[in-house]
Amino acid sequence: MKSKRTKACDISPKVKKTVWERDLHCCCVCGSTKASPNAHYIPRSQNGKGIEQNIVTLCDKCHYRLDQTTERKKLLEIVKNYLDAKYPDFTDEQRVYRKGEQ
Repeated sequence: MKSKRTKACDISPKVKKTVWERDLHCCCVCGSTKASPNAHYIPRSQNGKGIEQNIVTLCDKCHYRLDQTTERKKLLEIVKNYLDAKYPDFTDEQRVYRKGEQ
């Protein structure tokens, strides 16, 4: 049985579909169509929720660059600006799971 935190951080098929449509079926960083809606802006390791306001579509290359390289800071800024443009009233605080949430 999954914990509440795990459930909150997982990306559901419904969220993936919504993000895929929102991002027009391409990487929101480089525009590649060889991409998928599975990248957390605020990572799961920091309790980032699996909600559309925290998930973006990235190609494998940009996802790797976001997670594993010194370009992380620059790419996080790009992703944050992208999400903030889509959800102007949504805060980073709302993207994080807090113990006791449903």
